Amino acid sequence: MLIDLLIFVLGAIIGSFLNVCIYRLPREKSIVTPRSSCPHCGAPIRFYDNIPLVSYLILRGRCRGCGATFSPRYLMVELLTAMLYVAVYWVTGIGFELFVGLLFVSILIVISFVDLDFRIIPDVLSLGGLLVGIGLAFLRTGFSYVDALLGILVGGGVLWAIAFLYEWLRKQEGMGGGDIKLLGMIGAFCGIKGVLFSLISGSLLGTMVGIPLMLIKHADTKYALPFGPFLSAGAVLYALAGERVIYELVMLITPR
Repeated sequence: MLIDLLIFVLGAIIGSFLNVCIYRLPREKSIVTPRSSCPHCGAPIRFYDNIPLVSYLILRGRCRGCGATFSPRYLMVELLTAMLYVAVYWVTGIGFELFVGLLFVSILIVISFVDLDFRIIPDVLSLGGLLVGIGLAFLRTGFSYVDALLGILVGGGVLWAIAFLYEWLRKQEGMGGGDIKLLGMIGAFCGIKGVLFSLISGSLLGTMVGIPLMLIKHADTKYALPFGPFLSAGAVLYALAGERVIYELVMLITPR
């Protein structure tokens, strides 16, 4: 229980930093300097007003100086990161795989929210994460650099083929290069099974969300919906329970 709490607190702290990355990376600003400030009045945020989860609730999501409202996304990212960190710990336990899982989840969280806001996936996250995934594969047990390379090839190749065919048939771009790089990064961490699982589950999630949104907005089938968050959700699902889900599906369709 104590370890769960410590992991939760760590996740909330890292989530606060991820908020900085989500805000600054797409704006091509440094994630190190300057210190955090109110986006409305520019006043630096005091250290006691920057306590993850707690400060937002105490200040009711407002700047102490100007009273402007902060987006509830800041609280959401911190809470989501904390909860996913605990979930990863429950799956991996203490060890090197815990570090790998926490890093992977953190990258996916930043990618998801940046893609939602800006419809882009920065190369520093996708390609940078891909290189990190390859490097970590040399140190992991039960997952080799060969698994990582095959995952990258299949991940990037599959989405590139889908995007190429869609553009060739419909004469318009249907999937950006950022999504292709993202699936390649997922392959670097999860291998071929993780790539296929993320693609299928991400597509299902995207359909479940996209169709109601199209109906609400009275849009046609060309309604643009960022795919990165759904691929990321599929990848997180695979990291937490993918092997079990695959096993259950195989058992379900295997004749007895």
